[in-house]
Amino acid sequence: MEQFELRQIKNLLDINCTELIMESKKEGFRFLKRLINDYKNGTNTFNKPGEFLYGVFNKKGLLIAIGGINKDSFSTNKQIGRLRRFYVSKDYRRKGVGRSLVTRILKDASEHYEIIVLYTDTEHANKFYTSLGFIKDNSVLKSTHYLNL
Repeated sequence: MEQFELRQIKNLLDINCTELIMESKKEGFRFLKRLINDYKNGTNTFNKPGEFLYGVFNKKGLLIAIGGINKDSFSTNKQIGRLRRFYVSKDYRRKGVGRSLVTRILKDASEHYEIIVLYTDTEHANKFYTSLGFIKDNSVLKSTHYLNL
């Protein structure tokens, strides 16, 4: 089994995200490009209290997965966090990489939030998140799933 390193990303601009962004764009996802743009312009740098950005790196040091948590900007409830910009490279799916990443994010999030929400529009992601205990429900604005911590 291949070795992976999961670590908090302190400065996204120090990480080579090019391959992961290109792969995600080929799959029709634009949110990793948005992640970089938001980070560069300071809109979202995952540096407020309770916000974290994590990456998973393969044994060659390449970024193979990324995901973060922010306070939910669509809610006034400060106890709601939003899982954001979550992506796992196709070659590393179904190998525990995504599960490890979500587990680590939720562990850190539990110190700051009571509820975690997310938005997805793919059936594969729906199955993944529900397997982790998320409930499919859109009662929280601009979300499709939630998890009570």
